[in-house]
Amino acid sequence: MQGMLLVDKPAGWTSFDVVNYVRRMVATAEGKRPKSVKVGHTGTLDPFATGLLILLIGKDYTKRAGEFSKLDKTYEVTMRLGAISTTGDPEGKITPVSDRKPSLQDIQTALEQFKGEIEQIPPAFSAIKVNGQRAYKLARAGKEVIIEPRKVTINSLELTDYSYPEVKLTANVTSGTYIRTLVEDLGEDLGTGAYTSHLERVTVGDFALKDAAQTKELTAELLKSLLT
Repeated sequence: MQGMLLVDKPAGWTSFDVVNYVRRMVATAEGKRPKSVKVGHTGTLDPFATGLLILLIGKDYTKRAGEFSKLDKTYEVTMRLGAISTTGDPEGKITPVSDRKPSLQDIQTALEQFKGEIEQIPPAFSAIKVNGQRAYKLARAGKEVIIEPRKVTINSLELTDYSYPEVKLTANVTSGTYIRTLVEDLGEDLGTGAYTSHLERVTVGDFALKDAAQTKELTAELLKSLLT
């Protein structure tokens, strides 16, 4: 069994949970040991996030991971104003910052400042490697995590709804952009603090979430029919 599979990652699952779930399914269907089956993904989604995950199955496909990981991505984002989180999302320790209510114009002005090429520092709680170790593992161990700033491009950043304390956005960004960091930086610019309360990836390049299979509904037969 080889090919590319689009799946909708459910909240609470890590990207590797999905990989392992599909790997076991393929192994069972082919009568192999799971460790002998090659399955990989092309871009991590945080556990709290949902949305499009591209899986590559089989050696001929997993070796192409790099070409998929470089594609631009689109996210539906909900940022919550007035507080910050140690992890930038609902899973961290939430600390109130301000009860200031920015105007709609304040929000739109802030968004304009973050369009185009920007510099951001990836979050400590991320899968990025620092001295050969995943940053989130160092952060969980209470160790200092120093990550160098990187340049990314925000191709578009559109306000879709504002009802304090929630701001809903659609963002199309280049590979390597951290939405949690973008939201935190927006919160700092607004003087309110902010964290990402909801995140859904809806496109990767020309691939769309609407064409993805529900992870929990996958079966070996469905998997075989969906592989492209």
